[in-house]
Amino acid sequence: MDEYSKTSGKQTSRPVLKSILSGKSTPRGSPSFRRLNSSRTPRRDGRITGFNTNCFRSNRIVLWLLLITLWAYAGFYIQSRWAHGDNNEGIFGGIDDEVEKSDGGSELSVSKDALTDEVKISVNQSESNGSRGVLHRMLSVKKTSKRSRRRSSSRSRRGNKKKVLESDKSNEVEEEEEIPQTNSTYGMLVGPFGSVEDRVLEWSPAKRSGTCERGSQFAKLVWSRKFVLIFHELSMTGAPLSMMELASELLSCGATVSVVALSRRGGLLNELARKKIKVLEDKDKLSFKAASKADLVIAGSAVCASWIEQYLDHSMAGTRQLVWWIMENRREYFDRAKLVLNRVKTLAFLSESQSKQWLDWCAEENIKFKHAPSVVPLSVNDELAFVAGISCSLNTPAFSTEKMLEKRLLLRKSVREEMGLKDSDMLVIALSSINPAKGHLLLLESLDVATNKMSVDDGKSFKKMLRGSKEKKGKDVKLLVGSVGSKSNKVIYVKSLLAFVSNHSSLNNSVMWTPATTRVASLYSAADVYVINSQGLGETFGRVTIEAMAFGIPVLGTDAGGTKEIVEHNVSGLLHPIGHPGTTLLSKHLHYLLKNPSERQRLGLAGREKVKKTYLKKHMYKTFWQVLYNTMKVG
Repeated sequence: MDEYSKTSGKQTSRPVLKSILSGKSTPRGSPSFRRLNSSRTPRRDGRITGFNTNCFRSNRIVLWLLLITLWAYAGFYIQSRWAHGDNNEGIFGGIDDEVEKSDGGSELSVSKDALTDEVKISVNQSESNGSRGVLHRMLSVKKTSKRSRRRSSSRSRRGNKKKVLESDKSNEVEEEEEIPQTNSTYGMLVGPFGSVEDRVLEWSPAKRSGTCERGSQFAKLVWSRKFVLIFHELSMTGAPLSMMELASELLSCGATVSVVALSRRGGLLNELARKKIKVLEDKDKLSFKAASKADLVIAGSAVCASWIEQYLDHSMAGTRQLVWWIMENRREYFDRAKLVLNRVKTLAFLSESQSKQWLDWCAEENIKFKHAPSVVPLSVNDELAFVAGISCSLNTPAFSTEKMLEKRLLLRKSVREEMGLKDSDMLVIALSSINPAKGHLLLLESLDVATNKMSVDDGKSFKKMLRGSKEKKGKDVKLLVGSVGSKSNKVIYVKSLLAFVSNHSSLNNSVMWTPATTRVASLYSAADVYVINSQGLGETFGRVTIEAMAFGIPVLGTDAGGTKEIVEHNVSGLLHPIGHPGTTLLSKHLHYLLKNPSERQRLGLAGREKVKKTYLKKHMYKTFWQVLYNTMKVG
């Protein structure tokens, strides 16, 4: 660059050239000067290329330089067309589409922008520096094109499996964008209330140091052992949340835990990172290697069947160290899992009704087991029990159960005020993924009937008031539906619910929606009634059911599945049939509880007592300890 600057500067009147043989200055007209420069190119060409005159003694070198120049120019032409979006023929393999659609497109987007910026800079230099800018532009594009080729070749070496994963991510992004998540779409979108919880409770789950009961059999069994947990996805729904809490408990008790996520759908990845739970990047070879070195592998869904089959084929010893905790109760899940069921040493279910159903399906398919499946019901975690005012590992003298009951009342008041509710309003909540199996549309039909009936009752009360009766505040039923934005939601079904609400004027001001979140203590604190309206075979277990009961909330549930094992009719809640026959009865139950707050209190207290006796963390891990012990023992 320095020599080029010197030659491009102002020329002296008598140029002097130094002989490469003698090292002395040679006059311009001498024989030596003419002999040395007889084959040199013109001075102007030498000035452009910047090479020593000694390079041009061979015509072969000149030919190579011309070929290199043409190659660089062709590369510049193609790269410039790409940078300006002229890719109609698809020459570049649809990279632009991948950048826009795939989750992993950030790397591609950066490299593409860097290349575009490089070309723009080179063009600006050519405008200001003339022919000098052409050389810089060619060298710049030559370098970036090599870099882009290296990146594209490295992407191609990832194999077809990686491409499938990227396409899955692309589909997830598109689905997430289709799910309505704006207040204008839902009309009344409230929450989440995590900041309200932190302000009122003066405590946050992020501050807890651990919930392990060190003296328990479970803690002694898992101490210093290695576990690999298989998640079918990372959505904020029952199975992933239960597995996340299990991983957190194992860590709290001194175990080493790694997580394999077969799909990263959902929002639990950040929550796992907050809890310092390691998530393996690879779900195949790396996970098989980690699982083979672990003391125990725990798979938390029937959807894990494919991974389990591959793992068992990869490691024959895996049959002795795997617990399959199945949390679904539909035939399609059984059909997906049936080929692997009898290859796993330990199967576990959530409820007796689920276990019976799966065993009936196995009998139909002539599937037999060496060991009978276990039943491990879920529990209320300590974080929710703590806010509900139930004694747990998080209580301290400053945060006693009595103190937490007082704070829960303050939390209830703050959240209900933010929702715009009156003290006389009855808030009904249904927190789950939004799909036909959960019966949200039937719930809206029941609410519509109950609301219309309340309008008639209010009209009668108004006539009594005109006749001189004492004025009473109106009572309304409000429904809060969650979880907006969950990856397990069915978009078409969500839109059908919105259409139903918009077509029934009585529901326009009665239905609210809330986003998917793990901070649900505020929602339970604000609620008066919980509805679990699962259809078909009913709810497998219903962890939300016992969580609501822990907060003293009566449950209105379908008389099917695990719900009828948890809720005792007219003791801790009220049950109704599945399908449309249950719609009328559910509306009557809503109306009854609205008119009788004392009944809500009676049912809620009974449910709370059942949770304290049966569904706390200590009860679950006492059962789970036996399952793990039987699986890990030799023989």
